[in-house]
Amino acid sequence: MNNCSPSFDFSKTIISLFLPMKKVLFLAVIVLSSLTGFNQTADEIVQSAHEVIGGSAWDKVNSIKMNSVVEEQGMKIPLEIVLMRDGRTYTKINIQGMDIFQNVFDGTNLWSINFYTQKAEKADNEALENFKRTLADFPSAITNYKQNGYAIERLTDDVVDGTNCYKIKLTKKPQLADGVEVSDIEYHYFDKDSYAHIMVETEIMTGEMKGKMSQVKFSDYQEVSGVYLPYSMDQGIKDLGSQTIPFTTVEINPTIDETLFTYKGE
Repeated sequence: MNNCSPSFDFSKTIISLFLPMKKVLFLAVIVLSSLTGFNQTADEIVQSAHEVIGGSAWDKVNSIKMNSVVEEQGMKIPLEIVLMRDGRTYTKINIQGMDIFQNVFDGTNLWSINFYTQKAEKADNEALENFKRTLADFPSAITNYKQNGYAIERLTDDVVDGTNCYKIKLTKKPQLADGVEVSDIEYHYFDKDSYAHIMVETEIMTGEMKGKMSQVKFSDYQEVSGVYLPYSMDQGIKDLGSQTIPFTTVEINPTIDETLFTYKGE
C-alpha cells in the first residue's frame, strides 16, 4: 500500500530481541506467529484493513469526488465520479465536449443519458430496487457489513498477482434477476502483510456474462484528508481482460452541485 504505514511485523520484532537464543526458539516464534495469523477471524481481518485506511476518520467522510482520464479507442475521455453517504451518486463522462451522465441516483430516480438519443432515461424498476438495496454500503459493503446485516466468512488464503492474501466471503442482501431473488456474494482479498484491500470479485448473475466473475483491483493508495483511497483501479472480467482507471484527483467532502443529480427527463 503506497504511502501507508507498514504493518507491525510481530515475528521479526521478537526474533531481533532474542537473537542469541537457540534456533529451536526461533522456530517456535515463527510457528506461533504463523498460527496467530491463521487464527485471525474474518472480522479481525476486516477491522484491521479498515484501520489501515483511516479507521474512524471515515466517519467524517460524507462524499467523495474522483476524476480520471481514460483511454478508449485512441480517445482520451475525462471521467468524474461522485459518491455520497446518503446514496446519491453520478458518473459524468465528457465526450467531445459533451457531458453524458451515467448511473445517476438522485434519492428517488436511477437514470442515465442514452448515448444514441442524448436523452435522460430512467432505469427499470428491478434495477432501481437492486440499487436501493446497496444504499447503505458507503464507503464500501465490506466496511459496513455489520450495520447492514451482511455475513462474512474467512476462506482459504489465496494469491493475487503474486501477493499473498486473506480471502473473505461477503454475503449481501439478495438481488433481483428477472423478478427472482438471487444471491449477491462478493469475495474480498486483503494483502496479508499490509492489510491493503487489493481486489473484489463478484459473480455476474444476469446477461451475456452470467456465471462469470467481475474483478476490480485496487492499487496506488494515497492519503486524502486523513483516509486512504486507491488512485488506480482495474475493472474487468476474470480471464477476459480489464481496463485501468487512473485517478488524477480524489477529493473528500468537496462542494457538489446537487442539481447534477436531478433527473433531467420528462
